[in-house]
Amino acid sequence: MCGYDEMSLMEICTRCIYDQLVPGIRFDEHGVCNYCHQIDDLKSQYGTGSSLGEQKFDQIISTVREAGRGQRYDCVVGVSGGTDSSYLLHHLVNKYQLRVLAVHYDNTWNTAFATTNIASIVSVLDVDLVTHVTSNHEVDDIIRSFFFAGVAELDAATDLGFTYLLRRVAARHGIRYAFEGHSFVEEGITPLSRNYFDGRYIKSIHERFGTMPMKTYPLMTLTRFLRSTLLSPVQFIRPLWYLPYSKREAKQLLMSRYKWQDYGGHHLENRAAAFQHVVYLPEKFGVDLRNNSIAAQVRQGYISRDSGIEIYRQPPQGEHGLAEYFRRRLQISEGLYQQVMEQIPLSWTDYPTYKRHFEILEPLFRKLVKDNKVPMSFYMKYCRK
Repeated sequence: MCGYDEMSLMEICTRCIYDQLVPGIRFDEHGVCNYCHQIDDLKSQYGTGSSLGEQKFDQIISTVREAGRGQRYDCVVGVSGGTDSSYLLHHLVNKYQLRVLAVHYDNTWNTAFATTNIASIVSVLDVDLVTHVTSNHEVDDIIRSFFFAGVAELDAATDLGFTYLLRRVAARHGIRYAFEGHSFVEEGITPLSRNYFDGRYIKSIHERFGTMPMKTYPLMTLTRFLRSTLLSPVQFIRPLWYLPYSKREAKQLLMSRYKWQDYGGHHLENRAAAFQHVVYLPEKFGVDLRNNSIAAQVRQGYISRDSGIEIYRQPPQGEHGLAEYFRRRLQISEGLYQQVMEQIPLSWTDYPTYKRHFEILEPLFRKLVKDNKVPMSFYMKYCRK
């Protein structure tokens, strides 16, 4: 999954750029990988980008409007300042005239791009915004813990915290629908081995390597997760799983209408995520998650397979000085930083998680997926053995 020059020695999917190092990959008799087939199956199921998908989403919109009747808001939408969530906010307000409450989880590592983009778009659209700011000391302690733990999911707490925050805000305001700006067509679905997170995983690593209690971080334990899915009426919808969507066209629209600024790549609007994707994963784990988005561009026909492979062979680029910023902010000496980076990488399987619980509860989560209480991507990655 590392890319670069080694790709010439590996078997590579004949349809995208995934190689034999991608965890769980299989190739059919035509050399097409199982992840490409997975994307095809999801497109068929959701009608993604077709009239069928738009009809399905129109039905969802009708239900959302009815559920929001007499309420201040129809739905909550998670926003990060990135392309997908910004476009989703634009689309829901302008095309469907939904009364949206935007929600942002601030882990205090945002770049100026993220902050400015969010402020600009909610201002132009006249959308209310709820921002939860976790203590920077807590966030740094959690990220430092994952760094010392030697696992790949350095910024896992942000993803899980954001998800739980959406559930909490929706429940607090009596909102029954939460929209997320994920597109499996443009981003793929990241294989599990280097992208695992759950509440027990975060808590166990922080208890072992952290130095302060978590008070402002919204930790989603299994109990809180089940309570929020079983007892709360909030349903999670990913509109871009149904609708036609082009990230390139979305960026052009956002820049022209909202003075939105392109931050240069997926996840680069946040420095913690940028360090993980540009420095930490490639250098310590030999993992370059750009293959998700590059493979998606190849599948979509935006670029040729050869061009995608060539782009992937080039090292990832990000903001200058990310490693130094990471060290200084977390107060890690250069010597200790190098020592940790050179240690043998560990996996999420080396620490306590809820994975076995999710597998045991697979029948329950299968039903919750049908009820839109949990995303299909969660079920696919976490509930199957």
